[in-house]
Amino acid sequence: MTDDASEADALLVLTNAPPLEADAMARHCVDSGLAACVNVMPAMTSVYRWQGEIETATEQLLLIKTSKAAYPALQAVIEAHHPYELPEIISVPLGPSSPRYLQWLVAQISP
Repeated sequence: MTDDASEADALLVLTNAPPLEADAMARHCVDSGLAACVNVMPAMTSVYRWQGEIETATEQLLLIKTSKAAYPALQAVIEAHHPYELPEIISVPLGPSSPRYLQWLVAQISP
């Protein structure tokens, strides 16, 4: 990534994980250079349909700040380290954001 960061370069990736795995996943994403920052939200209850049944799980939401260039590798890491057969991985492009923050964000990423 260049220093000419724009909101077009940045993504917010959301995934949920069981509390015992959430912190380790967050640290791995940052340590591997695939995320500039990961916010691990407090435990919450998720209700969803899986294989025809209504399920309930305690999870933590991870808010992962990354770049478009790093997204494929980040997705692969989440899928490889996530305990779920089908982890939720959603990316949202960032809209207008602080230019200084965006420069910092993309400078932290090394895919």
